[in-house]
Amino acid sequence: MDFLHWSCHDVAGWIESLGFPQYKACFTDNLITGRKLIYVNCIYLPRLGVTDFKHMQVISACVRELLGITETRWSSRSIADPPQDTVSLFLEKKSRTGGQADSLTYQAFLDDMCHRESERESEIDMHHKSKGGQ
Repeated sequence: MDFLHWSCHDVAGWIESLGFPQYKACFTDNLITGRKLIYVNCIYLPRLGVTDFKHMQVISACVRELLGITETRWSSRSIADPPQDTVSLFLEKKSRTGGQADSLTYQAFLDDMCHRESERESEIDMHHKSKGGQ
């Protein structure tokens, strides 16, 4: 996951390597770093200045491939949507700035998820027992 450490110039270079040198400034002007790539999709690209639909599709697909995710709708998730995969959830956490996000590893993230799931199951069991096992 080296891309998480990319500067906006690294991202712009990657965009150029995809065959879109005309969009380098869109990514540098908007300060799109490797951490912010998780938000780059067909909904967000026009705000950056990428408006050709075919280009948007290619760039979005390449971003998803780079990130190793299949999720396509970051800002418009519904409770009815299937749960996000763990990589998507991890990258969403890593997209933030600050010491906690910087030091977060994928393994620590998974451990925390398991711990939270165990706590949630314990709470459900306690609630069930307090209701008399109904």
